Amino acid sequence: MTYCVGFLLESGLVFASDSRTNAGVDYISSYSKLHVFQPAPDRLFVLMAAGNLGTTQAVLNRIRRDLELGPVVGIKAEPERPNLLSASYLFEAADYIGQLSLAVQKAYSTPLQQAGASGEASFILGGQIAGQPHGIYLIYPQGNAIMATPETPFLQIGESKYGKPPLDYVGHTRLSLEDAARLCLVSEIVTRRSNLTVGPPFEIAMVPANELRVSHRLKLEKDDSQVNKSMEIWARSMQETLAKLPRFPWEEDPL
Repeated sequence: MTYCVGFLLESGLVFASDSRTNAGVDYISSYSKLHVFQPAPDRLFVLMAAGNLGTTQAVLNRIRRDLELGPVVGIKAEPERPNLLSASYLFEAADYIGQLSLAVQKAYSTPLQQAGASGEASFILGGQIAGQPHGIYLIYPQGNAIMATPETPFLQIGESKYGKPPLDYVGHTRLSLEDAARLCLVSEIVTRRSNLTVGPPFEIAMVPANELRVSHRLKLEKDDSQVNKSMEIWARSMQETLAKLPRFPWEEDPL
């Protein structure tokens, strides 16, 4: 399992992911799940993946292949091959990746089902195309997608339930990129604490609005001071908050 979160802000976008891949109790490894594509100066895409590792890697390979081959017309006058360069809108790029994912899942569905495995994968795609607003989409295994909005500014894939409360209580679109990155890191840390299938290295990327670039990208190992200090401060703040909660009636001094 994995955990990835993308955050839509007025000032840009923040992405965070873990790198844990679990293929059984005796086989745990790390693969980067945060990928940056800038096929031209007028567009930037950040893609995060969760689910079947074979499916996600096959989708990434097909994205790179399509960019390399370009919109070639087939010898039988087939439609031009879409890619990240042919998209005029971010939702078109999300549709393209959703269709790639569906094609890969279909190609291997029978042997995977026979082995009792699932080929499903989900993705978070964010970025910006010049002349269009920045945004984030969650692409489901079925190929369709939803977008982040000011009312629902963050999107999650993978083991999302443990890391959701910090985002719900503190997150909003007016956060700075740095504050949102810190909040997303905390979301990763508390998820790791509750689920061993999520783990470091944690990756974070920040994309300022209308700049078409990744301003900062971090890879934090489990013993990184940023991770340890963030975990320590967050835990201490929870302990201090517990002490400040209202007392039950029977705890009040009767005098």
